[in-house]
Amino acid sequence: MQEFFMDYGLWLLIALLVVIGLVFLLSGKGKSAVAEDPAPVAPPVAAEPIAEPVVAPLVATPDPVPVAEPVVAEPVAVEPVIEEAPAPAPVVEPVPAPTPASPAIAAPADGADDLLKLKGVGPKLGALLTELGVTRYAQIAGWSDSDIAAIDAKLGNFKGRPVRDQWIDQAKYLAAGDIAGFEAKYGKI
Repeated sequence: MQEFFMDYGLWLLIALLVVIGLVFLLSGKGKSAVAEDPAPVAPPVAAEPIAEPVVAPLVATPDPVPVAEPVVAEPVAVEPVIEEAPAPAPVVEPVPAPTPASPAIAAPADGADDLLKLKGVGPKLGALLTELGVTRYAQIAGWSDSDIAAIDAKLGNFKGRPVRDQWIDQAKYLAAGDIAGFEAKYGKI
């Protein structure tokens, strides 16, 4: 007998758990079926006809209620009160961080280059560079590491582009007018 339990004990345990689960589920359904059955309903009782409401006749009051006549107030001259409004607080607009005063960043006055020729500079980035005062290839070609860090901090979503797209090297070719050298290294403009 002991060998029987040793060989089939695990199967017997599983079967016992299945039987317990089935009993639990079936007993739960029996209770819910009883709970779902509504309480017995009493048979409907024949309703008695509803009597018509009795309306009492209106009784006239011997003394009518006096009605007050409207009182008209005469206008009174009132001197207007003029209060001086407090002086508005001065509006302080946030001042943008100053652009580093580096000769490589200062924009020359003789016109702007087409920064869109630089690989990696699109219309949005070109507009952002123009807002930052960068308009010439010579400016970009003369950037130092601190200039790159200052501009890169202001580029927002375009951060890292000056180094990744090698703007300084590209700008050196374009500032010198070496279109052939630029196209040989970076492709057609």
